[in-house]
Amino acid sequence: MVEHYPVLHKEILNFFRNLKGKYIVDATVGGAGHASLLLKNLPDKFLIGIDKDDYALSKAEEKLKQFKNRYTLVKGSFKDIDKIVTSMGVEKVSGVLFDLGVSMFQLKTERGFSFQREEPLDMRMDTTQGVTAFDIVNRYSQRELEKIIRDYGEEKFAKRIARAIVEARKKKRIETTKELSHIVYNVYPPALRKGRIHPATRTFQAIRIEVNNELEEIKEGVNKAIDLLEAGGITAVISFHSLEDRIVKNIYRERKKLKDIEILTKKPITPGTEERKENPPSRSAKLRVAKRI
Repeated sequence: MVEHYPVLHKEILNFFRNLKGKYIVDATVGGAGHASLLLKNLPDKFLIGIDKDDYALSKAEEKLKQFKNRYTLVKGSFKDIDKIVTSMGVEKVSGVLFDLGVSMFQLKTERGFSFQREEPLDMRMDTTQGVTAFDIVNRYSQRELEKIIRDYGEEKFAKRIARAIVEARKKKRIETTKELSHIVYNVYPPALRKGRIHPATRTFQAIRIEVNNELEEIKEGVNKAIDLLEAGGITAVISFHSLEDRIVKNIYRERKKLKDIEILTKKPITPGTEERKENPPSRSAKLRVAKRI
């Protein structure tokens, strides 16, 4: 069996390999793919892993237990990275990694992240929070739905999809992923239904971003991560769609103007042919790295 490596693992290792300080942060620890790789290859480092998903943290604990006394896992949002790190008595860190979006194992949980199976409309990364995808789909106004589907999904049929959702829920509540997926699918012109990307992809992305307040958290978290870095420390962000990547690019540009970072990736780094072949979902990944001055 071929070992499945986390996205852009060689590139991440190269950037983290020469960091001088003791502490590194995996701000989206997930199943600990990147975290275990960093701990295995950087024996002098202590890793702080953050995730808002209890299931992710349990998986991370299983994977990292071999590195005892060299890591700690914290439930929380990376928008609170400053509070989490300083509460541990750590003032500065030498590296922070963000691997944004939904993880592959979250897609396999029955929380409605995927439209491939019949699941309840949930989409919460933190299952203790209040608002779910069900609430958004069944309670948002047509105008609100159109706005998030257009802005967060970059979906050209946002107006039609929002109208179709509102019409469908007049008859009955929309409760499952398949129900929502069918509504979106039927809005699409027949000639466009068989493309590389399923018609529901962008709508599901938009609703997931709204449920988890993802874009605002990226703005807050990445800026706070830069503030936490010691001189020479790096922040590395892997994003999977243009909205995330644009936010990171703009944050780096603004911070460069303030003369507190140097941008190490003039253009985002993307997976090579071999990695895309071994791990097809990696094809849309983009890595941007900046160094604290």
